[in-house]
Amino acid sequence: MRKTTAPATRAIPSQPGPQGAPESANGVIPGAGPSEPPTDRLEPSSAEPLTGGPGQSSAEPLTGRPGQPSAAPLTGRPEQPSAERATLRLRDVPGRPGEPPRYAPEWLRLREPADAAARARELLDPLRIRLANLPRRADGLVVHDVGCGTGSMGRWLAPLIDGAQHWVLHDHDPYLLHFAAVAAPRSAADGSRVTVETRRGDLGRLTPEALAGAALVTASALLDVLTVEEVGTLAAACASAGCPALLTLSVAGRVDLTPAHPLDAEIADAFNDHQRRTGMLGPDAVTAAAEAFAEHGAAVRTHPSPWRLGPGEAALTAQWLRGWVAAAVEQRPELREPAGRYLDERLTACAAGELRVVVHHTDLLALCRPTGGVS
Repeated sequence: MRKTTAPATRAIPSQPGPQGAPESANGVIPGAGPSEPPTDRLEPSSAEPLTGGPGQSSAEPLTGRPGQPSAAPLTGRPEQPSAERATLRLRDVPGRPGEPPRYAPEWLRLREPADAAARARELLDPLRIRLANLPRRADGLVVHDVGCGTGSMGRWLAPLIDGAQHWVLHDHDPYLLHFAAVAAPRSAADGSRVTVETRRGDLGRLTPEALAGAALVTASALLDVLTVEEVGTLAAACASAGCPALLTLSVAGRVDLTPAHPLDAEIADAFNDHQRRTGMLGPDAVTAAAEAFAEHGAAVRTHPSPWRLGPGEAALTAQWLRGWVAAAVEQRPELREPAGRYLDERLTACAAGELRVVVHHTDLLALCRPTGGVS
Protein backbone atom coordinates (compact mmCIF):
# COMPACT_ATOMS: atom_id res chain seq x y z
CA MET A 1 0.00 0.00 0.00
CA ARG A 2 1.29 3.42 -0.87
CA LYS A 3 1.10 6.71 0.85
CA THR A 4 -1.00 9.20 -0.87
CA THR A 5 -0.94 12.90 -1.30
CA ALA A 6 -3.37 14.82 -3.42
CA PRO A 7 -5.96 17.51 -2.98
CA ALA A 8 -9.35 16.61 -1.72
CA THR A 9 -11.76 18.52 0.39
CA ARG A 10 -13.41 17.33 3.56
CA ALA A 11 -14.63 18.71 6.81
CA ILE A 12 -12.73 17.58 9.86
CA PRO A 13 -15.11 16.01 12.39
CA SER A 14 -15.45 17.50 15.84
CA GLN A 15 -14.48 14.25 17.57
CA PRO A 16 -11.62 11.86 16.82
CA GLY A 17 -12.50 8.61 15.13
CA PRO A 18 -12.95 6.94 11.77
CA GLN A 19 -14.90 9.05 9.35
CA GLY A 20 -16.23 8.45 5.90
CA ALA A 21 -15.46 11.28 3.50
CA PRO A 22 -16.04 12.34 -0.06
CA GLU A 23 -13.22 11.91 -2.51
CA SER A 24 -12.54 15.59 -2.55
CA ALA A 25 -12.50 18.07 0.28
CA ASN A 26 -10.37 20.74 1.74
CA GLY A 27 -10.38 22.84 4.84
CA VAL A 28 -8.24 25.09 6.96
CA ILE A 29 -8.18 25.10 10.73
CA PRO A 30 -5.98 26.95 13.18
CA GLY A 31 -3.25 24.65 14.38
CA ALA A 32 -1.88 27.46 16.47
CA GLY A 33 -2.12 31.07 17.17
CA PRO A 34 -5.05 33.13 18.47
CA SER A 35 -8.07 31.29 19.78
CA GLU A 36 -10.56 32.99 17.47
CA PRO A 37 -11.48 30.78 14.50
CA PRO A 38 -10.68 31.85 10.96
CA THR A 39 -13.59 32.56 8.67
CA ASP A 40 -13.15 29.23 6.88
CA ARG A 41 -13.03 27.09 10.01
CA LEU A 42 -14.18 23.56 9.36
CA GLU A 43 -17.53 22.32 10.56
CA PRO A 44 -18.15 18.85 12.03
CA SER A 45 -18.65 16.11 9.50
CA SER A 46 -21.89 14.16 9.34
CA ALA A 47 -20.36 11.27 7.42
CA GLU A 48 -21.01 7.71 8.53
CA PRO A 49 -18.15 6.23 10.57
CA LEU A 50 -16.10 3.43 9.12
CA THR A 51 -16.14 0.11 10.91
CA GLY A 52 -13.31 -1.72 12.57
CA GLY A 53 -11.07 -1.80 15.58
CA PRO A 54 -7.69 -0.42 16.56
CA GLY A 55 -4.85 -0.84 14.13
CA GLN A 56 -1.98 0.68 12.18
CA SER A 57 -1.43 3.93 10.36
CA SER A 58 -2.06 4.33 6.68
CA ALA A 59 0.55 6.96 6.25
CA GLU A 60 3.08 4.46 7.41
CA PRO A 61 1.65 1.37 5.84
CA LEU A 62 1.43 -2.11 7.21
CA THR A 63 4.40 -3.33 5.19
CA GLY A 64 6.73 -4.80 7.76
CA ARG A 65 9.25 -2.01 7.56
CA PRO A 66 11.27 -0.97 10.60
CA GLY A 67 8.92 0.99 12.72
CA GLN A 68 5.93 -0.55 11.04
CA PRO A 69 4.51 -3.84 12.17
CA SER A 70 3.03 -5.63 9.22
CA ALA A 71 2.35 -9.16 10.03
CA ALA A 72 0.35 -11.67 11.93
CA PRO A 73 1.83 -13.49 14.90
CA LEU A 74 3.67 -16.61 13.83
CA THR A 75 0.84 -18.95 14.65
CA GLY A 76 1.60 -21.65 12.12
CA ARG A 77 -1.50 -20.69 10.16
CA PRO A 78 -0.19 -20.06 6.65
CA GLU A 79 -3.65 -19.08 5.46
CA GLN A 80 -3.43 -15.88 7.49
CA PRO A 81 -1.36 -13.33 5.55
CA SER A 82 0.92 -11.07 7.49
CA ALA A 83 -1.03 -7.95 6.66
CA GLU A 84 -4.03 -9.39 8.51
CA ARG A 85 -2.44 -9.12 11.92
CA ALA A 86 -5.48 -8.75 14.15
CA THR A 87 -3.97 -6.37 16.69
CA LEU A 88 -2.81 -3.90 14.06
CA ARG A 89 -5.06 -4.21 11.03
CA LEU A 90 -7.96 -1.81 11.33
CA ARG A 91 -10.45 -2.35 8.56
CA ASP A 92 -11.26 -2.55 4.91
CA VAL A 93 -13.80 0.04 3.91
CA PRO A 94 -17.20 -1.66 3.53
CA GLY A 95 -18.52 -1.35 0.02
CA ARG A 96 -15.22 0.06 -1.30
CA PRO A 97 -13.19 -3.04 -2.17
CA GLY A 98 -10.81 -1.11 -4.41
CA GLU A 99 -9.66 1.26 -1.68
CA PRO A 100 -6.54 0.65 0.39
CA PRO A 101 -7.13 -0.58 3.94
CA ARG A 102 -7.27 2.06 6.64
CA TYR A 103 -5.40 2.02 9.91
CA ALA A 104 -5.77 3.64 13.30
CA PRO A 105 -3.17 6.03 14.75
CA GLU A 106 -2.09 3.97 17.78
CA TRP A 107 1.06 2.73 16.10
CA LEU A 108 2.15 6.22 15.09
CA ARG A 109 1.62 7.48 18.63
CA LEU A 110 3.80 4.63 19.88
CA ARG A 111 6.65 5.41 17.51
CA GLU A 112 6.46 9.22 17.57
CA PRO A 113 8.96 9.79 20.43
CA ALA A 114 11.53 7.51 18.76
CA ASP A 115 11.00 9.28 15.45
CA ALA A 116 11.50 12.69 17.04
CA ALA A 117 14.68 11.58 18.78
CA ALA A 118 16.06 10.01 15.58
CA ARG A 119 15.49 12.76 12.99
CA ALA A 120 18.72 14.46 11.96
CA ARG A 121 18.81 17.98 13.38
CA GLU A 122 22.11 18.43 11.52
CA LEU A 123 20.05 19.09 8.37
CA LEU A 124 18.05 21.92 9.93
CA ASP A 125 20.64 24.71 9.71
CA PRO A 126 20.99 24.62 5.90
CA LEU A 127 17.22 24.36 5.67
CA ARG A 128 16.71 27.38 7.94
CA ILE A 129 19.15 29.42 5.84
CA ARG A 130 17.16 28.64 2.70
CA LEU A 131 13.83 29.42 4.35
CA ALA A 132 15.14 32.69 5.81
CA ASN A 133 15.94 33.90 2.29
CA LEU A 134 12.43 33.34 0.98
CA PRO A 135 10.04 36.26 0.53
CA ARG A 136 7.51 36.30 3.37
CA ARG A 137 3.85 35.63 2.57
CA ALA A 138 0.95 36.98 4.58
CA ASP A 139 0.05 33.49 5.77
CA GLY A 140 3.69 32.53 6.37
CA LEU A 141 5.79 29.73 4.95
CA VAL A 142 3.73 27.11 3.13
CA VAL A 143 4.85 23.58 4.02
CA HIS A 144 3.45 20.47 2.33
CA ASP A 145 3.64 17.33 4.50
CA VAL A 146 3.31 14.32 2.20
CA GLY A 147 1.81 11.13 3.67
CA CYS A 148 1.36 13.00 6.94
CA GLY A 149 -0.30 10.23 8.95
CA THR A 150 -1.22 11.70 12.33
CA GLY A 151 1.03 14.72 11.74
CA SER A 152 4.13 13.86 13.76
CA MET A 153 6.43 15.59 11.27
CA GLY A 154 4.66 18.90 11.77
CA ARG A 155 4.67 18.54 15.53
CA TRP A 156 8.42 18.00 15.40
CA LEU A 157 9.43 20.54 12.75
CA ALA A 158 7.08 23.52 13.04
CA PRO A 159 8.33 24.48 16.54
CA LEU A 160 11.93 24.38 15.23
CA ILE A 161 11.37 26.98 12.47
CA ASP A 162 10.83 30.71 12.93
CA GLY A 163 7.96 32.57 11.37
CA ALA A 164 4.29 32.02 10.61
CA GLN A 165 3.60 28.75 8.84
CA HIS A 166 0.75 27.20 6.89
CA TRP A 167 0.97 23.41 6.74
CA VAL A 168 -0.81 21.49 3.97
CA LEU A 169 -1.28 17.92 5.21
CA HIS A 170 -1.58 15.23 2.52
CA ASP A 171 -2.82 11.70 3.11
CA HIS A 172 -5.32 9.31 1.53
CA ASP A 173 -7.00 8.50 4.87
CA PRO A 174 -9.45 11.08 6.28
CA TYR A 175 -9.32 9.29 9.64
CA LEU A 176 -5.63 10.14 9.97
CA LEU A 177 -6.04 13.62 8.51
CA HIS A 178 -8.43 14.42 11.33
CA PHE A 179 -5.92 13.42 13.97
CA ALA A 180 -3.15 15.33 12.21
CA ALA A 181 -5.22 18.50 12.04
CA VAL A 182 -6.52 18.57 15.60
CA ALA A 183 -3.08 17.76 17.05
CA ALA A 184 -1.20 20.31 14.94
CA PRO A 185 1.46 22.39 16.75
CA ARG A 186 0.32 25.64 18.31
CA SER A 187 3.18 27.89 17.34
CA ALA A 188 6.47 28.28 15.50
CA ALA A 189 9.86 28.63 17.20
CA ASP A 190 9.37 32.38 17.66
CA GLY A 191 5.73 32.12 18.75
CA SER A 192 4.29 32.92 15.33
CA ARG A 193 1.01 31.36 14.28
CA VAL A 194 0.72 27.98 12.56
CA THR A 195 -2.36 27.04 10.50
CA VAL A 196 -3.26 23.72 8.91
CA GLU A 197 -5.07 22.58 5.78
CA THR A 198 -5.87 18.97 4.87
CA ARG A 199 -5.83 17.44 1.40
CA ARG A 200 -6.80 13.91 0.54
CA GLY A 201 -5.63 12.04 -2.55
CA ASP A 202 -2.91 10.21 -4.43
CA LEU A 203 0.81 10.98 -4.57
CA GLY A 204 0.74 11.01 -8.37
CA ARG A 205 -1.36 14.17 -8.24
CA LEU A 206 1.31 16.10 -6.34
CA THR A 207 2.12 18.29 -9.35
CA PRO A 208 4.21 21.47 -9.64
CA GLU A 209 0.89 23.34 -9.75
CA ALA A 210 -0.13 21.77 -6.43
CA LEU A 211 3.15 22.99 -4.94
CA ALA A 212 2.92 26.53 -6.29
CA GLY A 213 4.07 28.91 -3.56
CA ALA A 214 5.46 26.12 -1.39
CA ALA A 215 8.45 26.92 0.81
CA LEU A 216 9.12 23.29 1.77
CA VAL A 217 7.99 19.71 1.17
CA THR A 218 8.39 17.26 4.02
CA ALA A 219 7.72 13.57 4.55
CA SER A 220 8.51 11.00 7.21
CA ALA A 221 8.97 7.27 6.57
CA LEU A 222 7.69 7.71 3.02
CA LEU A 223 10.45 7.15 0.46
CA ASP A 224 10.93 3.44 1.07
CA VAL A 225 7.32 2.60 0.18
CA LEU A 226 7.55 4.44 -3.15
CA THR A 227 8.64 3.21 -6.56
CA VAL A 228 11.37 4.76 -8.69
CA GLU A 229 8.69 6.46 -10.78
CA GLU A 230 6.97 7.93 -7.73
CA VAL A 231 10.22 9.25 -6.31
CA GLY A 232 10.93 10.80 -9.70
CA THR A 233 7.51 12.46 -9.69
CA LEU A 234 8.15 13.89 -6.23
CA ALA A 235 11.61 15.18 -7.17
CA ALA A 236 10.33 16.74 -10.40
CA ALA A 237 7.47 18.49 -8.63
CA CYS A 238 9.77 19.95 -5.96
CA ALA A 239 12.31 21.04 -8.58
CA SER A 240 9.65 22.72 -10.72
CA ALA A 241 8.31 24.55 -7.68
CA GLY A 242 11.84 25.49 -6.59
CA CYS A 243 11.26 24.32 -3.02
CA PRO A 244 13.49 22.20 -0.80
CA ALA A 245 12.46 18.77 0.45
CA LEU A 246 13.19 17.30 3.88
CA LEU A 247 12.51 13.55 3.74
CA THR A 248 13.17 11.76 7.01
CA LEU A 249 13.35 8.25 8.45
CA SER A 250 13.80 6.16 5.32
CA VAL A 251 14.91 2.63 6.17
CA ALA A 252 18.58 1.93 5.47
CA GLY A 253 18.39 -1.89 5.40
CA ARG A 254 20.46 -2.43 8.56
CA VAL A 255 19.40 -3.49 12.03
CA ASP A 256 21.74 -4.11 14.99
CA LEU A 257 20.46 -6.23 17.89
CA THR A 258 22.31 -6.71 21.18
CA PRO A 259 22.88 -9.44 22.20
CA ALA A 260 23.39 -10.90 18.75
CA HIS A 261 21.59 -14.04 17.52
CA PRO A 262 22.56 -16.44 14.69
CA LEU A 263 19.30 -15.69 12.82
CA ASP A 264 19.66 -11.88 12.88
CA ALA A 265 21.25 -11.59 9.43
CA GLU A 266 18.86 -14.03 7.74
CA ILE A 267 15.79 -12.29 9.15
CA ALA A 268 17.19 -8.92 8.06
CA ASP A 269 17.90 -10.14 4.53
CA ALA A 270 14.40 -11.58 4.17
CA PHE A 271 12.91 -8.39 5.50
CA ASN A 272 14.84 -6.29 3.00
CA ASP A 273 13.62 -8.52 0.17
CA HIS A 274 10.09 -8.03 1.48
CA GLN A 275 10.61 -4.26 1.35
CA ARG A 276 11.42 -4.41 -2.35
CA ARG A 277 8.38 -6.40 -3.39
CA THR A 278 6.00 -4.95 -5.99
CA GLY A 279 8.62 -2.45 -7.11
CA MET A 280 8.93 -0.51 -3.84
CA LEU A 281 12.39 0.87 -3.19
CA GLY A 282 12.79 -0.19 0.44
CA PRO A 283 16.39 0.26 1.59
CA ASP A 284 17.38 1.59 -1.86
CA ALA A 285 15.09 4.58 -1.49
CA VAL A 286 17.53 7.24 -0.28
CA THR A 287 20.03 6.47 -3.05
CA ALA A 288 17.27 6.63 -5.67
CA ALA A 289 15.90 9.88 -4.24
CA ALA A 290 19.32 11.50 -4.06
CA GLU A 291 19.92 10.64 -7.72
CA ALA A 292 16.47 11.87 -8.76
CA PHE A 293 16.87 15.24 -7.02
CA ALA A 294 20.45 15.65 -8.26
CA GLU A 295 19.28 15.12 -11.83
CA HIS A 296 17.12 18.22 -11.35
CA GLY A 297 20.08 20.25 -10.09
CA ALA A 298 19.34 20.02 -6.36
CA ALA A 299 22.08 20.00 -3.75
CA VAL A 300 21.47 16.85 -1.71
CA ARG A 301 22.59 16.12 1.84
CA THR A 302 21.95 12.94 3.83
CA HIS A 303 22.46 12.08 7.48
CA PRO A 304 21.87 8.95 9.59
CA SER A 305 18.72 8.98 11.75
CA PRO A 306 18.67 5.67 13.64
CA TRP A 307 16.16 4.54 16.18
CA ARG A 308 18.02 3.54 19.36
CA LEU A 309 15.70 1.32 21.35
CA GLY A 310 16.46 0.12 24.86
CA PRO A 311 14.51 -0.90 27.97
CA GLY A 312 12.67 2.42 27.99
CA GLU A 313 11.19 1.69 24.57
CA ALA A 314 10.16 -1.92 25.24
CA ALA A 315 6.60 -1.52 23.93
CA LEU A 316 7.81 -0.06 20.64
CA THR A 317 10.57 -2.66 20.33
CA ALA A 318 8.13 -5.52 20.85
CA GLN A 319 5.73 -4.23 18.19
CA TRP A 320 8.56 -3.56 15.77
CA LEU A 321 9.98 -7.07 16.35
CA ARG A 322 6.66 -8.73 15.56
CA GLY A 323 6.32 -6.85 12.31
CA TRP A 324 9.96 -7.25 11.30
CA VAL A 325 9.99 -11.02 11.84
CA ALA A 326 6.57 -11.61 10.33
CA ALA A 327 7.48 -9.71 7.16
CA ALA A 328 10.59 -11.89 6.84
CA VAL A 329 8.45 -15.02 7.18
CA GLU A 330 5.97 -13.74 4.62
CA GLN A 331 8.86 -13.32 2.22
CA ARG A 332 10.47 -16.68 3.06
CA PRO A 333 7.86 -19.09 4.45
CA GLU A 334 10.54 -21.70 5.17
CA LEU A 335 11.64 -19.47 8.05
CA ARG A 336 8.33 -19.82 9.91
CA GLU A 337 9.38 -22.40 12.51
CA PRO A 338 12.87 -21.08 13.38
CA ALA A 339 11.61 -17.49 13.20
CA GLY A 340 8.83 -18.33 15.65
CA ARG A 341 11.37 -19.53 18.19
CA TYR A 342 13.57 -16.51 17.43
CA LEU A 343 10.69 -14.12 18.04
CA ASP A 344 9.79 -15.77 21.34
CA GLU A 345 13.39 -15.44 22.53
CA ARG A 346 13.65 -11.83 21.44
CA LEU A 347 10.34 -10.83 23.04
CA THR A 348 11.36 -12.49 26.29
CA ALA A 349 14.64 -10.57 26.30
CA CYS A 350 12.79 -7.37 25.46
CA ALA A 351 10.36 -7.81 28.35
CA ALA A 352 13.29 -8.44 30.69
CA GLY A 353 15.02 -5.23 29.61
CA GLU A 354 17.92 -7.20 28.12
CA LEU A 355 17.48 -6.31 24.42
CA ARG A 356 18.76 -3.25 22.60
CA VAL A 357 18.01 -2.51 18.97
CA VAL A 358 19.33 0.05 16.51
CA VAL A 359 17.09 0.40 13.46
CA HIS A 360 19.04 2.40 10.89
CA HIS A 361 17.31 5.13 8.89
CA THR A 362 18.56 8.00 6.73
CA ASP A 363 17.27 11.56 6.42
CA LEU A 364 17.63 13.48 3.16
CA LEU A 365 17.57 17.23 2.49
CA ALA A 366 17.32 18.30 -1.15
CA LEU A 367 17.87 22.00 -1.76
CA CYS A 368 16.28 22.47 -5.15
CA ARG A 369 17.25 25.46 -7.25
CA PRO A 370 14.89 28.26 -6.20
CA THR A 371 12.68 30.03 -8.69
CA GLY A 372 12.14 33.77 -8.88
CA GLY A 373 15.72 34.69 -8.14
CA VAL A 374 15.66 33.60 -4.49
CA SER A 375 19.04 32.38 -3.27
